[in-house]
Order: sequence, then structure tokens, then C-alpha cells
Amino acid sequence: MARWVENKNLVKTDVQAEELLRQKLVSLLPHLNERQRRLYLAAEAKSLGYGGTALVSRLTGVDGNTLRKGLDELLTPVVLPAYVARKEGGGRKKLRDKDPELVRSLQKLVAPETRGDPMSPLVWTTKSTRNLAHALKGQGFQVSHDVVATMLHELGYSLQSNRKTREGSEHVDRDAQFRYINDTVKEFQDARQPVISVDAKKKENVGNFKNAGREWTPQGEPVEVGVYDFKDPVLGKVTPYGIFDVQENKGWVNVGTDHDTSAFAVESIRRWWKSDGCKTYTTADRLLVCADGGGSNGSRVRLWKIELGRLAAETGLTITVCHLPPGTSKWNKIEHKLFCHITRNWRGCPLTSHEVVVNPIGATSTRKGLRVTAQLDTSEHPTSIKVTEKDLAAIPRRPHKFHGEWNYTSFPSPEEMESSCSCWFITAP
Repeated sequence: MARWVENKNLVKTDVQAEELLRQKLVSLLPHLNERQRRLYLAAEAKSLGYGGTALVSRLTGVDGNTLRKGLDELLTPVVLPAYVARKEGGGRKKLRDKDPELVRSLQKLVAPETRGDPMSPLVWTTKSTRNLAHALKGQGFQVSHDVVATMLHELGYSLQSNRKTREGSEHVDRDAQFRYINDTVKEFQDARQPVISVDAKKKENVGNFKNAGREWTPQGEPVEVGVYDFKDPVLGKVTPYGIFDVQENKGWVNVGTDHDTSAFAVESIRRWWKSDGCKTYTTADRLLVCADGGGSNGSRVRLWKIELGRLAAETGLTITVCHLPPGTSKWNKIEHKLFCHITRNWRGCPLTSHEVVVNPIGATSTRKGLRVTAQLDTSEHPTSIKVTEKDLAAIPRRPHKFHGEWNYTSFPSPEEMESSCSCWFITAP
């Protein structure tokens, strides 16, 4: 009986010792890296003697082979930096290293010409990582969509949207026209003459309609707008026509409620000059206008040239126009110096009234000093106005030596055109 009691106490003591060891191991292991855990557990197993490896494996769930590897490392220590957990080349081999054909197959699937290829597993489907993984599995590769995503990043791929950069065929003198515009701008700036970039922003629906972009609002309380974007019969649409003063970094926007015509475009320039331009450039006698080649201020629009001639006669300014070459309207300075900031300023805000359109435009500013003035133009600008070649010929206008259809000057009067010195006209680059 006495011996049985002694054995029972020994068993009880062993159970307590195992529990204490388990608690020590569990509390310490989370603070060690892979290699440190392996070496520490191997050292504990070695100190326990016979059966120590099996005991430590049972208490921690670590495989016995891992512990035996740790024992070997204790016998033949390898000095590694503190931040390295395994020797170079250790660890599980990546699928692309095991099977180089996997990388080639993935590259074939994501090639630009794959979509629409009737022989491709991805026939007219989106190249998502799940679809790519499914297609690879169909070729015999066992790979997950997470591994596909990792491989795509390592191959230099990323999720990208389309970029609007191609606007049609390039004119043979495209670069030469840009150099011509640049030289003309420099000549005007050196003479302290105003240089403006003009264009009409896209028409905007006025009313409780969705506006692109997001704005901070209480969670779960988005601004509710109409489902359909049909034009409001009362408020209609507005056309912001912008004038960007290149030298002063100032914007001026005329928000028209009628048609976007050449008369409206020149009226916007007229209002800018009377309210701001003449005060900024008190000694100016010339004006340079940089505009797109199409739209209401297009290089082929007769009414645009007629209205510019009238403006020159009213203001006494000699007005020079340089149009951007075909297919480069997005390169107009006003696009990325003014319009982009206006769009950002009213993002996520329904344009419910004319005031809501004008006020955010007038409040637009940037850290680089951009300031914008905006006003509402409710005057009418009818369409289908006929302009004949005879009407155009009556305007005192002179084409430049280089691409006269893109570059020309309107004078206040025929006398001034005849007496003007053409030495400041820039010749072909």
C-alpha cells in the first residue's frame, strides 16, 4: 500500500511538471521567430533527456522532424543575422520556381491580345485573379487566386483604367505648331501683353442630379438625388466658358444658360476684359488667345472670327489667335490649370441651382495661388447664324506666315492692319 501511494504521488508530480512546462512554452513561443522557436524547443527537449522530443512535440504541437532538425542545428551551429529566420534557400518553394511553365501560361492569359481570342480560355471575360486562376486550373496548374495576384505584381502588372490620350491621327506639323505657340507666348509675355487660354467646359445639368465624386457626409446618410438625368425643363443646362490668364494664374468663368456658340465664347472674353483684363493690363494693346481647334472657338468657324473682329474694334486691341493642332485639345492649359480644380471643388455636390453652379466655381483656389471669378450669363445666343465669305473678308484679319488657318490676327480697323508692322509675327519654327 505504501508503495502504491508513492507511485501515485510521482504520477501527480509528473502531471504538474508537464503543465508548468506547457505554460512556459506557450507564453514564450509567440515572441520568437521560426528559427528561434525551433532551437529553443530543441534545447528543452534535449534537457529533458530520453522522451523529451516526444513530450515537447505533444505539448506544443510542433512536428518531431522540426525538433530533430533543431537538435542537429544545436550540434552544428550556423551563425545567422538576428533578423534572419532561415538559411538562404530555405522554406517552401514557390509554385513558379517549381514549374516555370506556370509563369509563361499566366503571361499568355494576361497579354493584351488575349481578350476576344477565340482560342483563349478567357473568351470575352474579365481578367480577374479568380478567372485567371480558374483558367490556369483548366490547364492543369493547382494555383489559387491569391497566388495569381502575387505573381502578377511580381511580373509588373497592376490594376489600371483606360487613359484618354489618343484623339485621332497626328498632324505632321503638330510639334512645330506647339513650338510656334510657345514662341508667340514668350514674345507676348516679354512685352507685358496678356495671354489667355480659353475653352468651354462640358455642359452641366442643373437640378437634383448626381454629380461625380464623393464628399464627407454622416455615415449612412448620402445625399439623395434623382434616379434619371433628364434635363430639367425649367433650369435646363449651363455651359461654363473659361478664360485662364497664364501670367497672373487667374481664372474667369462665364456660366451661360443658352447655347454654346461662337458669340457666347467671344462674349465671355469681352466680359473678362471689361471686368478684369483691362484693369490688370492697363497699357496693353495686344491680346493672345490660345484655343482648341474645334467647338465654338474652332479654327474653321467663321462666326468666331467675325465676333473676334468686332471685339477688336470695340476694345482697340489687336487680337492674335493660336489654335492647338488637331487631336490635342486635352493639352490646352485651361484643362489642367483651371477646369480640373473646378471639378474637384464641386465633387459630390448636386448642382441644384444656378447659384450652386456659380458659387463653387468662384470659390475655387489652389495652394499655388489660383483665384477664380465666376458670373452667370443669362443672355441669349441663337444658333444657325449664317456668315458668308464676304462677311469674313470685311473683317480686318491677317493670317500668319506659318499655318495661317491656325494662326491669325484681328485688328481694330483696316487702317491699323495696313499700318501695322508684321515684324513681331513669328515665322515657321
